[in-house]
Amino acid sequence: MTTSTLLYFLGASIALTLAPGPDNIFVITQGIARGRKPAIVTALGMCSGISVHTTAAAFGISAVFYSSVVAFNAVKFAGAAYLLYLAYKTLRNRSGIKLAVADDRSAKALFKRGFIMNVLNPKVAMFFLAFLPQFVSPDTGYFPLWMLLLGFIFMVQAIVIFSLIGYFSGSIGSFILGRPRIARYFDYLTAGVFASLGIRLALAER
Repeated sequence: MTTSTLLYFLGASIALTLAPGPDNIFVITQGIARGRKPAIVTALGMCSGISVHTTAAAFGISAVFYSSVVAFNAVKFAGAAYLLYLAYKTLRNRSGIKLAVADDRSAKALFKRGFIMNVLNPKVAMFFLAFLPQFVSPDTGYFPLWMLLLGFIFMVQAIVIFSLIGYFSGSIGSFILGRPRIARYFDYLTAGVFASLGIRLALAER
């Protein structure tokens, strides 16, 4: 894996993590309604769930990749189609950013809720199945380990960004709520990232 590939992966990961969505909007809600600590704990719970999806993708996809060319192409085009669908859906469902309902639970319960919410979300599982494999060649030695490394990098940057969102949730919430049109620009950015990843995956060779 080259340095440019890692930088591209990191850049795409950061862009997707920053884009307003249910997870970071919920973290902002917790911060505004209950304070920094509940927001950060919720963020840590959500990000911890990434480890489960990464492990599943690493060992599940590696088995498929090594089985046959047909299986590889099936997974590749299915993943590309899903990423392009996410790009289309992002543009189709453009809407203003709205705060969720704050969850009045203990710190332990908030962490558990965030973790379970992430792990049991099939959309997150599908995203990692489509996102991670395109950055590692199937012919690379220790394929599952490279996948786990990418998942770890994604999780670390998500923890950093979500924790900062939780810490500055009051200011961030006021900023985005006072500028509803900002959601449109984030939608374009997110759709562009999804589309570029989908095309990149579709053109990948075994």
